[in-house]
Amino acid sequence: MITPPPFQEHQPASRTPSGMSAAQRQLLRHVSRSFDLSIRLLPKALQAPVAIGYLLARATDTVADTTALPLNERQVLLDLMTQAIADPNSSAEERRDLSRLTQAFATQQTDPHERALMQALPQCLPLLVSLSDVDQASVRQVLGHITRGQHLDMARFGPGLQALQTEAELSEYTWLVAGCVGEFWTELCGRHLPGYSLLPQDEMVRIGRAYGMGLQRLNIIRDAGADLAAGRCYWPVDTLAQAGMTPAMLAQAAQTDAADTLNAWAPLYSQWLDQTQVQLADGMRYALALKPLRLRLASALPALIGARTVALLRKTGPAALSQRVKMPRHEVRALLWRVTWGLGSAAVLEKEFRQLSEVPRP
Repeated sequence: MITPPPFQEHQPASRTPSGMSAAQRQLLRHVSRSFDLSIRLLPKALQAPVAIGYLLARATDTVADTTALPLNERQVLLDLMTQAIADPNSSAEERRDLSRLTQAFATQQTDPHERALMQALPQCLPLLVSLSDVDQASVRQVLGHITRGQHLDMARFGPGLQALQTEAELSEYTWLVAGCVGEFWTELCGRHLPGYSLLPQDEMVRIGRAYGMGLQRLNIIRDAGADLAAGRCYWPVDTLAQAGMTPAMLAQAAQTDAADTLNAWAPLYSQWLDQTQVQLADGMRYALALKPLRLRLASALPALIGARTVALLRKTGPAALSQRVKMPRHEVRALLWRVTWGLGSAAVLEKEFRQLSEVPRP
């Protein structure tokens, strides 16, 4: 299938984020999945800070998520990565330690793209200082929030099955790893694109935060089965207790498809999808307030894909706990065609969001 012009795979050199080599750009494309589409659509002034921030966040996330390796080793490496991001003037000894540990860590990765990312990390870190001072500060701030969330994750989820305790902990987590990204994105827009929005900046920050938190909540719902198998339960103990459930019961249901447990969980599952849909609607409100066309499309795509994913999760029901649910690639390509030929107009995007949110018929 031919890809529409704004999403073509081989972009002109001017569309490569400043300071990134072709190899680093290709690496970003491999590890960023659908978000790479949004990065390529961004106005040039935003591409470099967003792409570099994402690449480094993806590397720290790989360390935090590789539960097959000892926790203490991952904590040491994440500490070194966090320090290197926060302080560009680290000592030669610290840089050598980081390089040695990342190379050792890379050899233990089964995913070839994550292995390549870790191997390339020493060459990716200097990209941060290629940004302006104010953009560097913004990237460091958002990565500081993200790595704090990752550190909390690693501290909470030790041996055996562990769970968040309250909805407040969940809200803190979704803000640290994703809501802050919506704020970061909005801060960059305000700095580089004066008059970019139809809404006040403080309102854009608010709904941008909600948008990011909704995308992370969607990830939690979609990946619940895999997380439980790895000993991580993001469904708070207090929330599960409302249905007379425990994290252990949910983990067991993910393995056995226990009908009684899944039926008890169904109302909570539906409530979470409803809340996620509201936050994705905030994301569409955010996108529709944007004046630059490419920025509007870049911001709308995650909400559109998210809306379809929520609809598929509703169709699958609680059985999604033991199934992998995602928007098929051919549907993503078809969506890109439709919004491209619709010129990214507000009417087209609103129609797509509404239709993608409809639960498919059996």
